[in-house]
Amino acid sequence: MDDWKFRPATDLGLDPAERLKSLHRESGLVSSFLHLGWWWLVRTYMSVWHRLDIIGQHPLPVKPPFILVANHSSHLDALVLASPLNWRIRDRIFPIAAGDVFFETPMLTTFAAFFLNALPIWRKKCGAHTLQRLRQRLIEEPCAYILFPEGTRSRDGSMLEFKPGLGMLVANTAVPVVPCYLEGCFEALGPSHKWPRRRRIRLYVGAPLDFSNVASNREGWTHIAKEAYTHVRRLMPGEDTATVAAGD
Repeated sequence: MDDWKFRPATDLGLDPAERLKSLHRESGLVSSFLHLGWWWLVRTYMSVWHRLDIIGQHPLPVKPPFILVANHSSHLDALVLASPLNWRIRDRIFPIAAGDVFFETPMLTTFAAFFLNALPIWRKKCGAHTLQRLRQRLIEEPCAYILFPEGTRSRDGSMLEFKPGLGMLVANTAVPVVPCYLEGCFEALGPSHKWPRRRRIRLYVGAPLDFSNVASNREGWTHIAKEAYTHVRRLMPGEDTATVAAGD
């Protein structure tokens, strides 16, 4: 009992609307049941409708902290990455979502917070303080993030360069970054489509990346973004590994 310490919820005292948008939001009993039910439905949907395949010599992690990073071309992307993860850590898995898309209306905010367990980043006003708060939670809680370092969905299915925000989260920490590549999400629900089409989706999982020896400065953040981009590109079927390594 001497090692046990009471820790109040970090979102204690916030009004309901603020709590849903807070980076410190914690799950209660109701939201925990909603997470389990929702992700069971998503997992079933992905298996039946999109025949989701998970490919790779390295399994998805089962214990936080970690960050999954992938290419981004569809609103299905976060669902594909999160649905196979262990249900025991469901309350500690947070997709990082665009606040100006998923947290703009009360209905979308409720869905994103209660079902997806998403945390918002406001792209037009995302400063270092926001990433520092996310970094602190990642390490201290610990928890897991699903992150798309391109910062926006690709409009043609091709990969965009990764932004250095990923580096600000993990530089000089022991948090592993797991590169993933999503194939078929663009065809199933690209930005020009309103409803998902029946297309096979494949999730390619790479080896975890360790950035514990990378300095937490601008140069280090840029290095991490480039390394993560390279490893995601290498997972693309038919991609030339030498070409990717050369930065082409």
